[in-house]
Order: sequence, then structure tokens, then C-alpha cells
Amino acid sequence: MAAQPGPAPADRAREAAVEAALGKLDLDAKTRLLAGRDTWSLPALPEIGLTSLVMSDGPIGVRGVRWTADDPSVALPSPTALAAAWDPELARRAGTLLAQEARRKGVHVLLAPTVNLHRSPLGGRHFEAYSEDPYLTGVIGAAYVSGVQAGGVGTTVKHFVANDAETDRFTVNNLVSERALRELYLAPFEFIVANARPWGVMTAYNTVNGTTMTEHRRLVNEVLRGEWGFDGCNVSDWTAARSTVGAIEGGLDVAMPGPHTVYGAPLARAVRDGTVAEAVVDGAVRNVLRLAARVGALEGAEPAVTEPPGPVDGAALAREIARRAFVLVKNDSGALPLRPGTVALIGAAARDARVLGGGSATVFPAHVVSPLDGLTAALPEGTLSYAVGADPVTELSVAGQGFELRAVCRDAAGDVIGTGSAPNGAIQWMGSDLPEGVTHDRLHTVELTGTFTPRESGPHTFGIKGSGHFTLTVAGTTYYDETQHPAEDGDRFEAFFGAPVPRAEVALTAGEPVAVSLTFVVALPDDIPFEVVAFALCHQQPRRDADELIAEAAEAARAADTAVVVVATTERVESEGFDRTDLALPGRQDDLVRAVAAANPRTVVVVNSGSPVELPWRDDVAAVLLSWFPGQEGGAALADVLTGAHEPGGRLPTTWGPLADAPVTRVVPENGELAYTEDLFIGYRAWEKEGRTPSYPFGHGLGYTDWTYESVEVDGTTAKVRVRNTGERPGREVVQVYLAPAGSGPGRPARRLAGFAGVQAGPGESAEAVVELPRRAFEVWDEASDTWSFVKGSYEIQVGRSITDRRITVTINV
Repeated sequence: MAAQPGPAPADRAREAAVEAALGKLDLDAKTRLLAGRDTWSLPALPEIGLTSLVMSDGPIGVRGVRWTADDPSVALPSPTALAAAWDPELARRAGTLLAQEARRKGVHVLLAPTVNLHRSPLGGRHFEAYSEDPYLTGVIGAAYVSGVQAGGVGTTVKHFVANDAETDRFTVNNLVSERALRELYLAPFEFIVANARPWGVMTAYNTVNGTTMTEHRRLVNEVLRGEWGFDGCNVSDWTAARSTVGAIEGGLDVAMPGPHTVYGAPLARAVRDGTVAEAVVDGAVRNVLRLAARVGALEGAEPAVTEPPGPVDGAALAREIARRAFVLVKNDSGALPLRPGTVALIGAAARDARVLGGGSATVFPAHVVSPLDGLTAALPEGTLSYAVGADPVTELSVAGQGFELRAVCRDAAGDVIGTGSAPNGAIQWMGSDLPEGVTHDRLHTVELTGTFTPRESGPHTFGIKGSGHFTLTVAGTTYYDETQHPAEDGDRFEAFFGAPVPRAEVALTAGEPVAVSLTFVVALPDDIPFEVVAFALCHQQPRRDADELIAEAAEAARAADTAVVVVATTERVESEGFDRTDLALPGRQDDLVRAVAAANPRTVVVVNSGSPVELPWRDDVAAVLLSWFPGQEGGAALADVLTGAHEPGGRLPTTWGPLADAPVTRVVPENGELAYTEDLFIGYRAWEKEGRTPSYPFGHGLGYTDWTYESVEVDGTTAKVRVRNTGERPGREVVQVYLAPAGSGPGRPARRLAGFAGVQAGPGESAEAVVELPRRAFEVWDEASDTWSFVKGSYEIQVGRSITDRRITVTINV
């Protein structure tokens, strides 16, 4: 990696302001600054002109300090979608938009991007990371960071490091060889530090080789700061910091959230009793003040960005990213774009779109364009029909459509002390995020109360997400008045990510509103050291006979010229807090696709998931389009692509295949340990090593035109590739360059992605892709000498459209 450049004059001036501010602080102020003031912010220190630094979750939007639909945010497509575009400039533009959103919400630091790897397809948070490949992850992540920080907002690249699964995430000890750490898991972080100079990093919950990451002195102080020259702020994942002395000496600057952390008063005591040197505290404070100076929160220091970029149209960019991320993995007989004629749109996810993943990545967009909305607007009137077919949601969801609710807060005497809105049936108040006039010390109960107007007649199920004492009343009848206990193996944030529990079944009539009420007796969970009120009213529509719904869908397909089936995962399949146990689509969706395909040979399947799922019917349908979690404008983007107004621009950032063939599937620790026994072989490296053929390989994706690869020339470390558009319409091609060492042994992958470039050309036109081959592509980590080793010898430069579709090869010697 290139050495960090020397400090610019503006950087030197900021450093002087940081030192001046540090010199004015006493020990108590210093240690207080390193502990969260509340859930999302650090304390202000007026004596040095420091305002409170505010952080917010990302990565596809900026939620702000309120976890509520009352404070809407632009929702971009999932990180897997952004990586699928294989376009760093697009990622940079996404970052610029998010900086704009952060400034609008008073946020200084975005808790993103996630650059952990797709080690196993079972990883529950797979959708929130970019790719199985460290180079692609690093390139997209660096562009994202550059975009956000060009807008004057900090980033925290996360989760440092090897946080690649959710099972036992707070305690798991991941056993990873030094070579795998360096060549895979650390590599994206190193690339981003070298190429984007991030202002922050977030250390993970997990342990690596026996040391918890918030205390990992070697990886943080020696590698991240020492070898790579990182000069930003190191923030803990929420509640991850466990030890005052271990954390501060391990390089952790900020322990979040507050006010009850291992820093603050405990850290001051450790300094006074001689356990911790004050100079170590000063180093952490210096890093926080530097971050504050960069984002404009420290008086006397010029911010890193004095003129933010011009305004970005969030809806337009969300739509562009979505359509450029869609991956067309199959398109027989030109099934797409759609031909003139009638279209049967099928699937519950076509009407009730899932546009983002579950967990801390969740934001609340002001509107969502579903596939049904998008195609209704795009197709001629009278040509589109709709059928539910099969619902992927097999359990309750947070109360949404048909509910009108508000929150009523009472004290122990039953007196109302405040009210607030509850637009989506979930209460998620953290820290000071309470209705006006309400404080945690007075709050005793919260009642969600209002009406529900069903859109279907029949038995409706109501339930509860969260733990504590609840009272559930529907239409004047109390169905539950007991304590709901957390699952024995549940995540500590179960109220946010856990499963809802059904508690009542009530027969209702469509269009007739009924009163609903859910009262929660507030109690702070023992294992969450900050103030939080979190629970939700949940609901499920009447369940019609699945066979009837599938038969209706097949009949609709039979009557149409083309059938478009939207299948999807749910929040109980892909979310923070748990891993997947299989890759199957939930519910009867596979049966639905088979029935529709049997009724209409022109069946197009849109797969609405953030990460790989099994497609057992893929040989039976005409086309398969992967839409990921497409963000708020997903339905409009889908209409753009299906109708041919735009071509699908995506290429796979990770391998898709059945679980039975996946080379790396272990995500559950044994005796608290998860051994990365596969070492360097994850993703396409592992599929090739095992000699297995996936459903769709890394890098694969089709457009609406054809390309011929004409030549490749390599001059030093620069590859120039000439391609020609041999189709009938303009298009964009992602030229991929793989490096294959001659005679690679069993400990070295057969080939690796070394670079890529996107080019555009009209029909019959040619274009040249210029790809720089980084030195690191020719290096391996030598564990004996504990350093990078440049491997001389013969290499094949293999150029093509995917890891398996390699069109041109040239041999070089280095």
C-alpha cells in the first residue's frame, strides 16, 4: 500500500487547534469526552468550544438520533446492491448523498460502511456487507468513505475485524490465521485507510485469536495505527467495551453508548490510582478532538470541508443505483425486456415491497415504490394484472398498513406525562429520545393505542415483540396480561431484532375499524447498560389457503403474455442479530414459481433478497433478475429495467449456489470458538478449490446487448482491454481482470480479482478499459517473516465477464 502523504497546511492548523484544546482539559473532562453522553452522542465541552458529536446508523440511509418513521430518511439500495454495480464513482455519489442527509439531521459521524466479508452465505448480516472479495469490497468501501467525507461528515469503517457472522457475536472467539487476516479480512480496511483516509473505525464485538477486538492492542495500535498510519477515532460497537484498562490500552478511543460505560469516571479512577497513564488517555482524547475538528465541531479549527458539494436528488439517485445494481443472471429467448402485451404480476412482495434489511441498517423512507406501483405507472392501462400467489411472511410483522396509533406515556400513578406518535407500531426510544416532557425516571408505562382497519375479513393475529409485562386489548377484549420473557438464547437487542410472539386471534371484517391497545410496563433489561424503551405491536393478516392462492396465480399467469413473479426473503430471514440456517425462500414461494412456470413459459422471476438464496426452479423459468434490497425507489427502477428503458447493470459481487454445495457454511461456534479452517478459501476461491459449480459465479451478469473481447495489452502493471458492443443497443460492460499465478500450490488460490473497469459503447462501437494491477495482487503474507512478500514468476492475466467466463489471456513475468 502507498505511504500516507504528509500533513497539509490545513491539517497542521487543525492539529494545533487540537493540541490547544487538549491542553485546557482536566482529567475528568478528558475521560468524560471518551464516554457516550447518551445513545448517539458525545458530551459537549463548552470550555474549549466543543459541541456534542452526534453519530447515526447507516449504511443505506441516515436514521438520525430517533428510531422512528416520524423522522424519514432517504433509503438507498442495500450494500450488496451497491457492490453489484461495480462502480466506485456511483458509490462515491451515494456517500455524497448520505453526507447531505447527515447534515440535514444534525449528524457528524455515520456509522458505516460495513466492510466485513461474505465468508459464508449463512451470515445473517450478509446484505449489509459488500462482497466475498476483499479487493472489490475495498474499492467500493473507499469510494463510499470518500463521498461521505467529501460532504464534511465522518465515517466509521466497521466492524474491525472478522465480524462475519451473528451467532454469539458478543462472545465468539474467531480463530483466524495471520495470513487469512492479512489477505482477506484486514485487506478492505487497509485499502480504505490508504486510499480514503477514513476519520473513524468501529471495533467489533467479537474476539480474534483470544483477544476481544475492543482490547486488541496488536491489531489496533500496531497494525491499524502503526503500520497503516490511521489517525482517526476508534469507536466501540454499541456495548462492546468490557474493560476500562484493557480498552484504553488496546487503542479504543470512545466507548459507546453512554452514560454508563467503562470510560468516564472509571477511567479517571484508573489514572489516579496509577493503573493507566494519563498520556494514554491524552492520545484517545486527541483522536476524538481531531474528529471533531474535521467535522466542524471544534471552535478555532477549520473543518476539513468548508464548501459541501451541491445538492443531490435522493430519490433519483436511489432509483439509479437500484437499476444499475440489478443482476440479470438468466435471460432465455430474450424474455427481457418485456414485449408488448399483457403482464401478470405475482407475489406478496410485489405489493408489499421489502426494500431494506433488518437491524441497525433500518431507516424509514418517506415513501416506498413497490413493484406493483412501478409497473402500474410504466405499463399501458389495462395490460397489468396482480395476484398474491404466496406470501413469504409466515409470522407476524410490526403493525403497519391499516393501523393508526399513538403512544401514551404514564407515571406510576397512572397520570399521563406525555404523548408521541407511533406510525409503524414500534417503540424504539433510546437515551433522551422520548416524547416531550417525558423522562426515564418518571416513565412507568407506555400504551400504544388507536385503531386498526383491516383490508381483509377473517381471523387476524396480534402479537408482541419485546420482553416485559404487556397488556394487549383488541376490540374491547383483553387477550394477554402477563410477562413475556426473552428467548433463552436471544440477542441482547431482542426487542429490536427478535421474533414476535402471537398472543391473540380475532375475527374482523374488512373496512370496519376496531380499537387496539398494547401497554408495556417499562423495565430496563439487565444486560443493556443504557436507557432504552423498545417493544412493538405486531400483526398478521388472515391466512388464506396456500394452494388456492397458488392456483389463482397460475391461472393469472396462463391468461397473460408474460408472468413476472416477485419472490423475497423477510426480516426474520435476513437481519442483524442472527444467522440463517438455510438458503431457502420462506413459505411456499418455490411452489409458486413452479406452478407459474408450468402455466406460462415466459415467466420472469425477480428475486428480492439481500444475499444468496436457492433457486431450485431456475432451469424452468425464462429469466431471473436479482433485485437485492432495492431501496425506496426499487419498484420504479424495476419498471425501468423490465420495460427496457434501462438495462440491468449489475454483476454478482458474491457467488450464488445451493447450500449443499457451498464450501464454507459453519457460522455456529463450538465451545465459544469459531475456527476459520478454510483459511484463504472463501467465495469463488473456495468454489474453484473444491471443483464445484455454483448456480451463478462471481462477476456474472447479463445486459441487453452482447460484447466481444478483442484484445488485451499489458504494459508494466497496466492492462488495456479492447471490447466491442456487438449487440443492437447501447450498454455498459464490466471488464474484469483476474491474476492467476503459474503453478499455484494448494495454499494459494488459483486466481484472484486484480482489477476491473466499466466501459460504455453503442451498437457496433468499441471501447477501451484501462485497469491498473496493484502491487498487492502479486504479494502474499509471509507468516515466517511477518511481512508482505512479492512473489516473482509467471502470471496469467485473465480478462473476461466473470470468474468463469474468461475471454482473453496473456502471460507476464514479474
